[in-house]
Amino acid sequence: MLALPAKTRTFEVLPPIRDTPGYRVVRGNPIPSIRFEIGEANSMIRTGYWACTAGAFECTEAGDELQTLLKGRLKIVESDGTEHVFAAGDSFFTRKGEVVVWDVLEDVEKIFFTYIDDGDDNR
Repeated sequence: MLALPAKTRTFEVLPPIRDTPGYRVVRGNPIPSIRFEIGEANSMIRTGYWACTAGAFECTEAGDELQTLLKGRLKIVESDGTEHVFAAGDSFFTRKGEVVVWDVLEDVEKIFFTYIDDGDDNR
């Protein structure tokens, strides 16, 4: 089982979004962090926890990803302007290649499962 109580999860702070290829900060200074349970950043299959402080950034999704917010609130804005607001307990799916804006309204934490069809198969 992968679910860990919140107080026992530890995260690794990721490099600044403004220094990450394919990402563009739109508002504030969002600071992302991650904990992989299976795989790693370039794996074909990866799952774990991701957290981010308030702020907004645009990115191109690297893989197909099912995610459930465990805490916080965010708005996803699709490239056509369609907006979706999610809060703790909500699940959503993003597809590889989608260009979206992640507008983190309140610090968030999510659990995710990602499949990247051209990723490294070393799980």
